[in-house]
Amino acid sequence: MSMRYTVVLQPDPEEGGYVVTVPALPGVVTQGETVEECRVNVTEAIEVYLESLRREGLPLPTERVPPELLQVEVA
Repeated sequence: MSMRYTVVLQPDPEEGGYVVTVPALPGVVTQGETVEECRVNVTEAIEVYLESLRREGLPLPTERVPPELLQVEVA
């Protein structure tokens, strides 16, 4: 069964590259130097996370509505 999750790439100004999170899967965090490296790393992290849930007999989280990003400006 194929599942789709939104991932968030945040530039890491101190270390370079990106920190990657998956809002629908709390605790899934990885990183990469390039967008493509992030895609590979986060795919593997998601697969490992979901496999651990399957082994424990726990339900797999679904993402019904993708998260939205919003920028606000404050004084």
